[in-house]
Amino acid sequence: MRGDATIEALQHVPLFADLNKSEVQKIARLFKERRFSKGETVVKEGSGGAAFFLIESGEATVFIGGRDRTTLKPGDYFGEIALIDEGARMATILASSELVCCELTYGDFRPLVEKNGVVGWKLLQRMVKMLRATRGEAYELENALAMVRHFDERYPG
Repeated sequence: MRGDATIEALQHVPLFADLNKSEVQKIARLFKERRFSKGETVVKEGSGGAAFFLIESGEATVFIGGRDRTTLKPGDYFGEIALIDEGARMATILASSELVCCELTYGDFRPLVEKNGVVGWKLLQRMVKMLRATRGEAYELENALAMVRHFDERYPG
């Protein structure tokens, strides 16, 4: 996944969705190829994170709390939040085959954002949109849970 394919894939990542092609091209130039052997851990849940990965070829399995959650394939990505905050990884990603990824590190990404206020502002706005959407989903889940609890209290056993 090189050149235009990387740019196209990045435009489908919600974090970068508001950036124009020129801005995405600047980010795409920062990617480096990383290869992982079958069975190798790409990232470990709870460890510090400082990179974003875009899968070029192969497959990876996502584990959360030790449970197999999903399989990632070419064009899928992970680590976009760690790219900004270097926070703890929320999942373990294990290469389930030979895996080739395009990697963007915090150390390469941050200077680009610091030098380009327009990109930084667009990323900030996108993060807020994502936060709003997550809060809305959490509110809906809370309401559904409250309804289930009310039903259980009303009709026990």
